[in-house]
Formats: sequence, C-alpha cells, structure tokens
Amino acid sequence: MMDIRCEINGRVHDLTVGASERLVDMLRDRLGLAGTKEGCGIGECGACTVLLDGTPVASCLVLAAQADGHRILTIEGLAAPDGTLHPVQQAFIDAGAIQCGFCTPAMVLCAYALLSNTLEPSEREIRTAISGTLCRCTGYVQIIEAIELAAQRMRQYSQ
Repeated sequence: MMDIRCEINGRVHDLTVGASERLVDMLRDRLGLAGTKEGCGIGECGACTVLLDGTPVASCLVLAAQADGHRILTIEGLAAPDGTLHPVQQAFIDAGAIQCGFCTPAMVLCAYALLSNTLEPSEREIRTAISGTLCRCTGYVQIIEAIELAAQRMRQYSQ
C-alpha cells in the first residue's frame, strides 16, 4: 500500500493505493468517476483515456501510484461547475458525434488536449490527436467535424 496525493478534476485527493492498482480502477471504483471506460484493458482501444498533466494517457496502463503529485482530468471535470458543457462537449452533441457513447469521453478529452495547444488544427492534427481511441459507430467523420466546430467556437470566444 502507498499513500498518494493527486489533483483530480481540480480537487486534491489523498488516497492509499495498492501497488498493482490501476488508475482506471481508482477513478471508476474508488472515486465513482465512471465516465472513464475500460474497453480492452491493454491500452489498445483508448476508451480509458484521461489527461495526466494535460497529456492523454490510457489509464488502464498507468498505476494509481504513478498519479502521485500529478493533475488528472476526466470527462467529469470538463464541464463548468454549474453544469455548462465545455465547447468541445457541446460540439460533439451538435455535430452528432455521439453514437453509443463508449469512446466519447476519451475522444472529447483528446480533442480538449489538442485544442488547448492549437485552436486552428489541421485535419491531420485532429486525426493524429484521436488516433489512439477506437470508435466503432460513427466512422470518425462526425468526430472530426465536432472537433473542427469546437475549434471554431473556441476561436470566437478567445477573440
């Protein structure tokens, strides 16, 4: 067992974690953050993606102990405190980029990470940003359109 301190969705948590406990399990089972989905458990599908210090990671491949001293953002932490959706979340809805919803949290977080660095991404940059997350429903067209829409809206807000 190990004591860790990390920030999750803007809130500091002091936790005792097991040596082999995965980040995905800590988030889902211990903290109730069920938006982080476990698909394959081996880092291939990307459904469990969260942001670790702003970088997308497969939380099934990260030990909970490795979160010590770091910032984690899950889909639950993206909306404003009053429940207003982040522009990326709203764009996914408006562009019809949500089908079954299993990959959606990971896709949204990957898009958020990309748009945190550039508000004018090329289609190639968008495709690269989401390449680690598999979607079996939309064929990616609506997802790419949603990210382009979010970028457009975020550029308007930043002016």
